[in-house]
Amino acid sequence: MENKNELRISLIQDGIVWESCAANLAYLDDKIRDLAGKTDVIILPEMFTTGFSMRPHLFAEEPGGVAQQQMQQWSTFTGAAVCGSIMISENNQYFNRFFWFEPKPNTRHYDKAHLFRMGEEQVHYNKGNEQVLIEYLGWKIAPFICYDLRFPVWIRRQANFNYDVLIFVANWPSKRIAHWRALTLARAIENQAFLVAVNRIGEDGSGMEHNGQSCIINPMGAYVFDAKEEAVCQTFTIEKSELEKYRESFPVGLDTDSFLINRSCNDKESNLVNL
Repeated sequence: MENKNELRISLIQDGIVWESCAANLAYLDDKIRDLAGKTDVIILPEMFTTGFSMRPHLFAEEPGGVAQQQMQQWSTFTGAAVCGSIMISENNQYFNRFFWFEPKPNTRHYDKAHLFRMGEEQVHYNKGNEQVLIEYLGWKIAPFICYDLRFPVWIRRQANFNYDVLIFVANWPSKRIAHWRALTLARAIENQAFLVAVNRIGEDGSGMEHNGQSCIINPMGAYVFDAKEEAVCQTFTIEKSELEKYRESFPVGLDTDSFLINRSCNDKESNLVNL
């Protein structure tokens, strides 16, 4: 696969029709097809087919389901990777699963590791326990979902989990948007990586309001893009040479504490093992 210094990233921040996969896929279809040949990565929010619903027993699809088929079709048509999270039913369990589809085709997925207990997500879904590193066009990309943003140890870039770009997909509510803005900046700065965070807008079926603030932040903590509160479908370019130059000039990573994460799906909390 070609290695690219420049990576074109498209963010889609919009409302989500509550618990209607067909309506959301139909709405997104024209927007995504219009990006054909213009981008390398297309990022959709968390649970973009349903909103942040706690009814996976009614709306989760099995592996290979209609939303996944559509994501692969979009990727093939546009020539870009397409990603976002949906609810999945697998082996009598439910997951909030981030999917990454490439034109090849090639598919990767990440199951949300930190479930939002204040919304009882842990009651309805099973948590993941695996960090995922995606290599695409010469870039190393680490995906995460919403509440994961609050857990810097899980996200930490280190020798065996060394990435260039962080992706967060979310349904982050307006009432805690100040946390979103502070934490996205912190994760980019502390890991010296590009960070791309894609949130939704509008009210969901539980009455929760969302006001977007999707963004791209560079490794120095400067905004490449700040979507504010409006619906957007825009493409921006990041450069790997910028990332490498900054890490070389300010090598804070050389002094990072080394540790392993001992994390089981059945553990109530993660344990750090210092090396």
